[in-house]
Amino acid sequence: MLAGEMREHLKNVIIPFWEGLKDNAEGGYYGWVGYDLKVDEKAVKGCILNSRILWFFSNAYKIFKDEKLLEDARHAYEFMKKYCMDKKYGGIYWSIRYDGEPEETIKHTYNQAFAIYALSSYYDAGGDKEALDMAFELFRIIEEKCTDEVGYRECFSCAFLEIENDKLSENGVIADKTMNTLLHVLEAYTELYRVSGDARVGEKLKRILDTFADKVYNPPLHRQEVFFDAQMDTILDLHSYGHDIETAWLVDRALEVLEDEGYTRKLRPITKDLTAQIYKTAFDGHSLANECEKGVVDETRVWWVQAETVVGFLNGYEKDSSKTEYLDAAKSVWEFIKEYVVDQRDGSEWYWKVDKEGKPIGEEPIVEPWKCPYHNGRMCFEVIRRSENVPEFA
Repeated sequence: MLAGEMREHLKNVIIPFWEGLKDNAEGGYYGWVGYDLKVDEKAVKGCILNSRILWFFSNAYKIFKDEKLLEDARHAYEFMKKYCMDKKYGGIYWSIRYDGEPEETIKHTYNQAFAIYALSSYYDAGGDKEALDMAFELFRIIEEKCTDEVGYRECFSCAFLEIENDKLSENGVIADKTMNTLLHVLEAYTELYRVSGDARVGEKLKRILDTFADKVYNPPLHRQEVFFDAQMDTILDLHSYGHDIETAWLVDRALEVLEDEGYTRKLRPITKDLTAQIYKTAFDGHSLANECEKGVVDETRVWWVQAETVVGFLNGYEKDSSKTEYLDAAKSVWEFIKEYVVDQRDGSEWYWKVDKEGKPIGEEPIVEPWKCPYHNGRMCFEVIRRSENVPEFA
């Protein structure tokens, strides 16, 4: 049931919605659809959004083997190559104007990572060696320009001079380093290592896993810390429920790709603990709350958090089939998504956020630089792929 419904949701909702945003005049995909479902054809095009669209259509092609989907991916790839890549200093800009001129030229490690993730998947889908070469160039840039003895520095000027990290800081703090950026460098390197087998990437992947285990994971609180100073000391009492359940399965994926018994022994107890704690503290039987800051829970039901919850709980069940409560939880969250998070209006996709009862909050845009087909599309891909080995997901 799950996998079949995910296929239909991809074919009938997510894929046609994003195909409808292809900008055939200026390249890439339109960067803004308001709550009123009006497309702003002159809105800024976020490079993260473009990377995620490239990643999405590359993986949609691998699922459905429809050449049209590969062409959709190629459209995003050509935009990235022509406009998002800085030809002078290297790296990916933050955002591009609708006509292809750079808008914000800062370089963020998070952004470089998502481009690596997308380019690796595009190479895997279409076999374009140029895309893999671009991914390795961005890998080189991250390792040479964005690292220190502790981990990954995050925000830089166009010429890679470090600046204030306001792009990935939230909740009233400015963080030197964040769990969020580290997580997506992990994700990017996992995909690059999967498609290339390059030993250099594997070694950096191990370093990231060590950082998660030794710096990010908080054993007494059974959670990850979120915002850090330059030395990776936490600066805010915050439990990000969505990131913890996402981290649990992304770390497990990294371990599967890495195939290192020592790291599996070190990290698997952590991913199991994160999953168990999210089930215990954040899941209400139908959906997942957003986060808890200084003991106060934000009950907002955010689109991407619900999508990652489905995958995270399915992953927990796949790793330990005695945890049938995780399977039930994943199915329950999917029902909540279908009923409340998917926007039932013609020509729409998912709401940004709803309240605990499922009512849309505010009038948040349907598409903007952070609202994309990445989390919900990936949820569908993961369920479909896992159903090949786990009959309960079919």
